[in-house]
Amino acid sequence: MNKWTQLFWMFLKVNLLSPSGPASVGLLYKEAVGRLMTEERFVEAVGFSNFLPGSEALKLAMFVGYAAGGVAGVFVALLGAVLPPTVMMFVVALVLQQFQHENWLAGFVKGMSPAVAALIAIVAWELFRVGQNKSIGRRTLLIAALSAIALWLDVPSPLVLLGAGVLGVILFR
Repeated sequence: MNKWTQLFWMFLKVNLLSPSGPASVGLLYKEAVGRLMTEERFVEAVGFSNFLPGSEALKLAMFVGYAAGGVAGVFVALLGAVLPPTVMMFVVALVLQQFQHENWLAGFVKGMSPAVAALIAIVAWELFRVGQNKSIGRRTLLIAALSAIALWLDVPSPLVLLGAGVLGVILFR
């Protein structure tokens, strides 16, 4: 396979087989390291993709694509990364449009909503616990409470995160 086909197929496969950013990193590691880039370069790519705003999968596609094939590699990797979710969303939209007036669809969505909320709450709790090394103190609770109040007052989330980080520097010196 030439490198363009290899890049396209790699990102197509990763985005078809892994539903989330963190899961895709492990699969992409197995696909890219040793074939298209070194382990050090891959770690650098993951670091930059976590630092910069936006979709981790797309940032990794751009970084790996550029490392493997320059600007053209970026476009080939992005095409492979964007195609699966785009096609899936079109299919879901077509199906939902066909059933939009069905009574069961409203119940389905109402049933999913609490599950999505629970999923977000559990992930947030795990991030909270792991970030505090499993012990939660007064300073941690203060930052959490101030963040919740700021979000409730409609402060933009990037500003809340920045403020929490600055407060963390001050409180956890």
